[in-house]
Amino acid sequence: MTRVTGKVIAGVIGFLAFGPAGLLFGLVIGHAFDRGLWRALQLSGPEAVHIMRAQFFETTFTLLGFVAKADGRVSEAEVAQTEALFAQLRLNVSQRRSAIEHFKKGASTGFDPAPTVAKFIDCLGPRRQAQHTLMAFLVGMALADGTFAETERGALYRLAELLTLPRQEVDQLISMLNAQAQFQQGAHQQSSGRGRYSAPGQRETELATAYTALGLKADATDAEVKRRYRKLMSENHPDKLIAEGVPDELLRVATERAQEITAAYEVIQQSRGSK
Repeated sequence: MTRVTGKVIAGVIGFLAFGPAGLLFGLVIGHAFDRGLWRALQLSGPEAVHIMRAQFFETTFTLLGFVAKADGRVSEAEVAQTEALFAQLRLNVSQRRSAIEHFKKGASTGFDPAPTVAKFIDCLGPRRQAQHTLMAFLVGMALADGTFAETERGALYRLAELLTLPRQEVDQLISMLNAQAQFQQGAHQQSSGRGRYSAPGQRETELATAYTALGLKADATDAEVKRRYRKLMSENHPDKLIAEGVPDELLRVATERAQEITAAYEVIQQSRGSK
């Protein structure tokens, strides 16, 4: 009943006021109202979180396939990286099957991402943070295999346009996430006993990378560094991501990113003699 209430009321009012022409106009207005009302009720009910998480999961893996196929083919390295991602996210058999199906759909010849993005926006609504988080996941996954083709950048630009995100934001995400990944590698070297950068030139490189990882310039004030760090940590906080519809499986990616951000922040703080 909810889906037709607006059309009935607006149609009757339009007909009484302007006759047949008013009826048609009223039906159009009522349809728009019903669609918005239905989505609002759907996303405010007890199933809202489940619906948003399912849509986020579907959209992420579908668009991941689209980005992977951007250079014309899905390489063996990209397939291996996708398998590694499944293992990292600890997907169960059903989730893994679903992720593969969505990935293949996005990687299929002639796939148009516009309907997928539109469905994502329609489900989650005007959640800017959710759109930014989705793009961050896609950029991070595109960088995960150690290579980044211009065709992948072009695919990300297209998705950003559909999400109404500026290209500058995509470019900054690419720089930041690429730098953050280097801190994950550095942490691995440290844990394996090989240590982090030690030579003066290497320390300077690490410091420059740390600023890039936080999206800052080297002349940023202490207050700006701290404010930026807190903002990035807030964006990757599990509670906030859950509220934005991010499924539990993808939270593990955000947790690793938060660790990389903290590592970069600590490098900057140490260079400034701060704690």
